[in-house]
Amino acid sequence: MINMLHQMTLTAVPNIPLIHEGDDLAAFIVQGLASADFSLQPGDIVVVAQKVVSKAEGRRVRLNEVQPGPEAVALAERMGKNPRLVQVILGETREIVRAAGAVLVVEQRNGLICANAGVDRSNVDQDADSETVLLLPLDPDTSARHLRDRLLELTGVRVAVIINDSHGRPWRAGAAGVAIGVAGIAPIEDRRGERDLFGYELQHTLVALADQVAAAASLLQGQGDEGRPVVVVRGVSYEAREASASEILRPKHQDLFR
Repeated sequence: MINMLHQMTLTAVPNIPLIHEGDDLAAFIVQGLASADFSLQPGDIVVVAQKVVSKAEGRRVRLNEVQPGPEAVALAERMGKNPRLVQVILGETREIVRAAGAVLVVEQRNGLICANAGVDRSNVDQDADSETVLLLPLDPDTSARHLRDRLLELTGVRVAVIINDSHGRPWRAGAAGVAIGVAGIAPIEDRRGERDLFGYELQHTLVALADQVAAAASLLQGQGDEGRPVVVVRGVSYEAREASASEILRPKHQDLFR
């Protein structure tokens, strides 16, 4: 029996500046890598935090420019929330799943089930005269593809890209990183039909590979003032194909909790 060493590495890209609307995020990634004398390799996975993608795409909303409607006003009064913020959340929502306490759990425009439709103010620089919040990218898969293609243009190296975000989970405390957009990587690894160590044929084993990579990268990205929004993951075996993060989402008829 040959003993083989299996490993993966995660490397936070240094010197990523604060991102503003219209910035070339891929160029900043390449510059950050160059400053550390680190080069992308074919098969690497570049994991990019949703916040910087949304900032580059101008997904900021100033609450004093929002006019809340009757539904938002009623919900805000019931939940003790800012009606302008509730209106922004409703604008990103397909369906309200649960309104409890101060949290709106919704199906967001891209099918994600998440708190407040992903609308957030953490790590968002604030205007002097208005609270500002950040929305998720309009189409995270398209955002991931644009980043992948731009990185290929700048470096000549084909990588996969995952856009990740931190989401809470039913039945478990604390947030974990999840993939909300992918490019060049199949987000689900289908192990059905393979054999385990004892010859048993796997019947139901679908691995949320993109979520696993997203969560691993989150360990380096952090949740506070770390300033490490981009992580290069190396050594992960994956199917390289055009895909969508929506493949991870259960269709509503298979959702056991709605």
